Amino acid sequence: MFSGAEIASLFVSMGITHVVSIADSTIGQWHPAIERSPDLRLVRVCREGEAWAVAAGLYLGGATPLVLIQCTGLFESGDALRNVLHDWKLPIFSVIGYRSYLNQTTLPGDTCLVFTEPLLDAWRIDYRLIKSPAQLDEIRTHYLACRDASTPGAVVIAEGKA
Repeated sequence: MFSGAEIASLFVSMGITHVVSIADSTIGQWHPAIERSPDLRLVRVCREGEAWAVAAGLYLGGATPLVLIQCTGLFESGDALRNVLHDWKLPIFSVIGYRSYLNQTTLPGDTCLVFTEPLLDAWRIDYRLIKSPAQLDEIRTHYLACRDASTPGAVVIAEGKA
């Protein structure tokens, strides 16, 4: 839906300094552009739960991190997310790839479509669903609103294949 260059430029315009991520088939395509940006640092982690802890440490150290993961990683990282966002009350923002949202033929019956949004609601994460390229600026708008309110938030980017 978005090119790596578009995403890297957007993150820079948002004031993001570090992108903490694990690649999937869609968001992983953005990593080279993020790495090429002199204003961003890509921090790769082994598990999504680590992404929240690394982002928390960066934030506490004065950086402006963003967690970039797929929805399956969101499922895996619940306890770390809970600690960082709710116990420590850190306003970490995330961009989450929404596997199979646009095309269910690759993985018919993919339960990501069942659990992603209810899980975000259960974790009380203010999120926006991004379903088309025309919504690119909504990512910045939502991020700035969350930043100004000093609350965590997320955007969920619809993906077309698993």
